[in-house]
Formats: sequence, C-alpha cells, structure tokens
Amino acid sequence: MVRRTKEEALETRHRILDTAELIFHENGVSRTSLEQIAKAAGVTRGAIYWHFKNKADLFTAMFDRIRLPMETMVEKCRDNDPDSDPIGTLHKVVTLILRETVRNPQRRRVLEILFNKCEYTDEMRSVIERHQEACADGRTHIERSLRSAIALGQLPAGLDPRQAAVLMHAMITGLIGDWLFMPQSFDMETRAADMVESCFDMLRFSRALRSSGSPPDRPPGCTSPAPASH
Repeated sequence: MVRRTKEEALETRHRILDTAELIFHENGVSRTSLEQIAKAAGVTRGAIYWHFKNKADLFTAMFDRIRLPMETMVEKCRDNDPDSDPIGTLHKVVTLILRETVRNPQRRRVLEILFNKCEYTDEMRSVIERHQEACADGRTHIERSLRSAIALGQLPAGLDPRQAAVLMHAMITGLIGDWLFMPQSFDMETRAADMVESCFDMLRFSRALRSSGSPPDRPPGCTSPAPASH
C-alpha cells in the first residue's frame, strides 16, 4: 500500500511537470499561474504545493529533467575517452550537446522556455542563480579541458585558457539560442561537428587569445591554412 502511494505521488509529480512544461511553452512563464497548471493537470493547488515550494521551484525541477540526463550523457562521453585526448573528448561532448538540442523534443521545448519565454523577475531569482551556476560549471569544465590540451601540446602554449573557455561557452550558448530562435536559418544537427571544429581553429590561430600577445604557435600536426580560393 505504501509503495502504491509512492508510485501515485511520483506519477502526480511527473504529470504536474509535463503540464507545466507545455503551458510555460505556450504562454510564457510570467503569464502562467500555478492555478492554471493545477487545472490543466487535473490536480489541486495543494497537490502542487505538496511537491513544489513555488513556481520557481517547479521551473527548476522541470529544467533538471532535461539537464540531468544530458549531464549523464556527457559524463559517459568523457568516461569513454582517455585523458590523453582532451580536445577529442571536448569536441565530442559539445557536438553531442548541439545535436541533442535538435533531436530531443523535450530538451528543445524546455530550452525554448529558458531562452525565449522566461522573464527573470524577482520571483524567478532562484532560477537565475541556478542558470548562472550551470553556466559557471560549463565554463569550468571547458577551461579544465583546454588546460589539459595546452599541457599536451594540442593547443598553443600561449593560449589564455580562461578567455578561450569564455569564448567557447559563448559560442555554444549562442548557437543554441540562435537556432531556437530561427531553426530554419541553419542546420545545426548536420553541421554541429564542423561548427565545433571552427571554434578550435580560432583557439589555435587567434593572436587575440594569447595571454602573452605572442604570435600563434602551431600545435603538432597542424599545417598552415590553405590560401583562400577565389
């Protein structure tokens, strides 16, 4: 009986989250009330408050459903690669993130809410802080990988890893944001790997990203870029 009750509570929680996701996506977060979500989900407002403290807490739980499985995929991707190839692993992880945004309808829907349909008011302060935390974690992971790549000679010794991580993180979020806003403007799924590689090319050759201001070094195996054809 206790197990049955726990299963029912979990089913109710998922139904509330599924409903909130759809209504947030349709109306925007600020124009959606907990009462609307309760009515659409076929539960009472009390049931919502049993599972979530407020709308921000509900939003965070909705976001975690797409963030946490993605983190698991990223960790598996890292675990399957040796530490001797940080650039290869980072390339694979970022490509996966871009492609999964296109392929996974739930992830795309929640990210559309986060990017385009969520007003960061005082009510959503905890959401802002959580999003900032996620961004900071992403930059930290990228910077760590870039430092390893520099140490192994995969990237120039003079590269500023912190600034390079800021640039790469901005590229990832920018691509996702632009594609969500105008999905027909470019094929992010097919061109994901090429886009990621172009970012690494910037890190390899940009003088502006050198901490010492020295000319760009060429990593082992990196040849001079071919002259542009006209």
